[in-house]
Amino acid sequence: MQRNYRIAVLMGGVSNEREVSFKSGAAVASAFRQAGHQVFPVDIKARSAQPLDRIAPDLVFIALHGEFGEDGQVQLLLQQMGIPYTGSGPEASRLGMDKVASKRAFIRHSVPTADYLVVGGQDRDGLLARARQLGYPLVCKPACGGSSLGVSIVRSEAELPSALERAARAGVVPAGGRPAERDRRLLLERHVHGCELTVGVLDGRPLPIVEIRSKREFFNYEAKYSDEDTEYVVPVSLIESLYRKTQEAALCAYQALGCRHLARVDMVFGHDGELYVLEVNTIPGLTPRSLLPMAARYAGIEFGELCERVAAMALRDAASGRLTA
Repeated sequence: MQRNYRIAVLMGGVSNEREVSFKSGAAVASAFRQAGHQVFPVDIKARSAQPLDRIAPDLVFIALHGEFGEDGQVQLLLQQMGIPYTGSGPEASRLGMDKVASKRAFIRHSVPTADYLVVGGQDRDGLLARARQLGYPLVCKPACGGSSLGVSIVRSEAELPSALERAARAGVVPAGGRPAERDRRLLLERHVHGCELTVGVLDGRPLPIVEIRSKREFFNYEAKYSDEDTEYVVPVSLIESLYRKTQEAALCAYQALGCRHLARVDMVFGHDGELYVLEVNTIPGLTPRSLLPMAARYAGIEFGELCERVAAMALRDAASGRLTA
């Protein structure tokens, strides 16, 4: 990429992941400054792209997490403004943010994923019966959300009501909804015991696999952003055929949602010997602790080059008329 582009970095945002977004945005902005670009950090405080009017950027790098970041809303606005932007388009972003929609897309494209049920409107007895049929332990999570906020493992029927309440409080405003309208849908998913893995995908190519070893019962918000004893292992010790199968599953999930530029696919290699894709993060974290930059570094791509590559992808797609991809 040539130097001296005008690059706006969107960060902050209106979601409960605002603090994490600032860390991602600050790291990206610093990398572009060091590369010689004109950088404009933009603190998004409302569901609007209006702050960009006075900047007239050549490119927008989206470092927003959660609602109005990963759900397709800001992507649609940028598309309408004709400004090239990084990451997936509106529809792929919406699918990635909505775990129910992601699950359905995975199933349509034969991506391995754990059994689940959607909670919303069932009577209590019916819900308990379906949960028993799915089998404890279960993972309870908001249908839309990020950073594992509101997620918990439910080991018995007695724990289910409090888990549902916790997940409901973490639900986000769906794309097109009003701020007062939170998505009340929840997801109950069969808990898979096994090894937690994540695979970054960069421009349609899988990066080295990272294994996550957390001291907590799962890789929750604290394990991601606070715990000093969370371990990340790269390269992963997997036999070659399983390593290749894991990367292929990640790429298949990425393609099932129609992603572009970059994403991170989280999955579990179960003790039953099967792989299960959990979700696709269309705007993965770009903090010093983040996993996609870690995998890229192992592949020989330092953080500054990673940011440059992603920006170049956005400019490439805009030049070829694929701004709406």
